[in-house]
Amino acid sequence: MEATTENRSPGKLFSWIERVGNKVPNPFLLFVYLIVVLMIATAILSSFDVAVKNPANGELVRVNNLLSVAGIQWILPNIIKNFSGFTPLGSILALVIGAGLAEKIGLLQSLMVKMASRVSRRYASYMVLFIAFFSHISSDAALVVMPPLGALIFLAVGRHPVAGLLAAIAGVASGFTANLLIVTTDVLLSGISTEAAKAVSDTVHVSVIDNWFFMASSVIVLTVAGAILTDKFIEPRLPVWNGGNSDRLPPLTALENRGLKAAGIAALVFIALLALLVVPEHAPLRHPKTGGIIPSPFIQGIVPIIILFFFVVAIAYGAVTKQIRHADDVPKLLVDPMKSMAGFIVMVFPLSQFVAFFNWSNMGKFMAIGLTDVLESAGISGAPAFLGLMFLSAFLCMFIASGSAIWSILAPVFVPMFMLLGFHPAFAQMIFRIADSAVLPLAPMSPFLPLFLGFLQRYQKDAQLGTYYVLIFPYPVVFFITWIVLLLVWYALGLPIGPGVWPHLP
Repeated sequence: MEATTENRSPGKLFSWIERVGNKVPNPFLLFVYLIVVLMIATAILSSFDVAVKNPANGELVRVNNLLSVAGIQWILPNIIKNFSGFTPLGSILALVIGAGLAEKIGLLQSLMVKMASRVSRRYASYMVLFIAFFSHISSDAALVVMPPLGALIFLAVGRHPVAGLLAAIAGVASGFTANLLIVTTDVLLSGISTEAAKAVSDTVHVSVIDNWFFMASSVIVLTVAGAILTDKFIEPRLPVWNGGNSDRLPPLTALENRGLKAAGIAALVFIALLALLVVPEHAPLRHPKTGGIIPSPFIQGIVPIIILFFFVVAIAYGAVTKQIRHADDVPKLLVDPMKSMAGFIVMVFPLSQFVAFFNWSNMGKFMAIGLTDVLESAGISGAPAFLGLMFLSAFLCMFIASGSAIWSILAPVFVPMFMLLGFHPAFAQMIFRIADSAVLPLAPMSPFLPLFLGFLQRYQKDAQLGTYYVLIFPYPVVFFITWIVLLLVWYALGLPIGPGVWPHLP
């Protein structure tokens, strides 16, 4: 009876959260509604001539009325420009072209299977979590591929498949933004942060690598924390597995193995050529005047370089595995990955308008200065401000499925606010990433929640939503706490969060 009660209570709680979450509109409509609210708010504030004093230069900051004649005259000519010029749009679509080719021909899946093919029973949790973090290179594809793969890895070494499933979900969902490599999340969020930073300064730019040191280190820390949690707490609490070992990790074919070797050789050649363009003192991809790497054409062109890398290794793999026989096959293989971005493109239209309207109206700067005054008058800065943004981000993630949509709402307020407090916008972005990622497996609005439940029901036929929440809940809690501790230690030590980027503005 105790076990039944334990499972039933969380089910009721999260069923209530799900009902509330279902009332949140589609992200497209959400931004349409926010634009309407923003327009009304600017009209009210401007009519009362409300102003705040910018502590940086003493100037009074007023809200520009979007519904005024000047506002309408600005809006109409700029709608198309706002959409086509939205910073993350071109970068992320281009990156998807490269990563999509690698995913479409099976290179990423084969690579993950290869990494998991030789793993001992004792270190299976570490391997599953590490592969899950590595799989983020395939973006949302990892959320589909990794959970069943984690269960199969555990089955292959004679451990409980549900433990492997949960560890993989934790790695791809709770640790979604922790990456060893630069992925689409870095491109998308850095673009939004750069747009938001313009409310305070046009010279501050957030690069795709500005969170890299911290996020790459997070992979190691969270892998260890997640593996210990799986081995010491999660798996011992699961019922004895009597399902046999019928499901096995499918081995790679000889052709796929040869394809991986070809891709590996292509990757080494690519890296060697890139090193020749970057490492020598007067290399062409260094800064033409200072000779440095940060900043340089190499850093500014990191996204096209990553795209080219994907193309090189994917074409090498596809040519050997016979999936690419003619040059015409490449554009055909790129169609499906781009189709998957249709929803993102649709959402970007109102999102880009909202960000542009927010900036033109001065609302971001107005709210940032107002919130900064509140924080300063209350003596709140540093760690308390970090935690406030964290918990707000985590709360919104429970009801808004798109992390980029949440950051598009928060960034215009918190990026300028943190900048006025002396923090780099990349640091505010990093704080958001921690919270948004950690609670992702619990988000009722996530389209992957039913998928995760379906994976669980393969091995536990009677599992319901409450069962899933009870099993997965320890991971978001442990990841969230671990990440907060890591952040506070990182900040206290004054370590750089990315190449040449520290928590504080120079």
